Amino acid sequence: MSTPIYDIPVKKITGEPTSLAEFKGKVLLVVNVASKCGLTPQYEGLEKLYKSDKDKGLVVAGFPANDFKAQEPGTNEEIVTFCTTNFGVDFPLFDKITVVGPEKHPLYAALIAAQPTAETVNEPTWREKLKGFGITPNPEPELLWNFEKFLVSRSGEVVKRFAPDTAPDAPALVAAIEAELAKS
Repeated sequence: MSTPIYDIPVKKITGEPTSLAEFKGKVLLVVNVASKCGLTPQYEGLEKLYKSDKDKGLVVAGFPANDFKAQEPGTNEEIVTFCTTNFGVDFPLFDKITVVGPEKHPLYAALIAAQPTAETVNEPTWREKLKGFGITPNPEPELLWNFEKFLVSRSGEVVKRFAPDTAPDAPALVAAIEAELAKS
């Protein structure tokens, strides 16, 4: 059996060891983030989503990663400064990790194993867009890019996965979050 995501050690962006166990009973939206990506403006929407639904039990958890065209080159301190200065990010940020390949963090290995396919809400798909940019996309089930989103239920079950270009206010994502928040 796989390790529950609450049991996987992670670090806060400030370096302290922790886990996602502090969020048991909350709905989590786990996102691999980057500061120098075309999708970086999603930080604004993620913060808006967090602010509007945190009192209902939503936590957005950002995991910086430098796995896609070196779009997160900064240190943890630089990432915090960038996120707070440019987007007013107040949702929890964690230590920069690897989210693809053989060095993939155990949290992302567990998330991907639980939801091997991302739901696509846009056409053309992000996979097709990457090809159009001359980038060979990772094969499934690997992450395609920055800002892929995993929705985790209050009980720790990974219930959905959304493609990187799914905006934080996309109706499919919002409906999925609302459905999870409505469960007790």
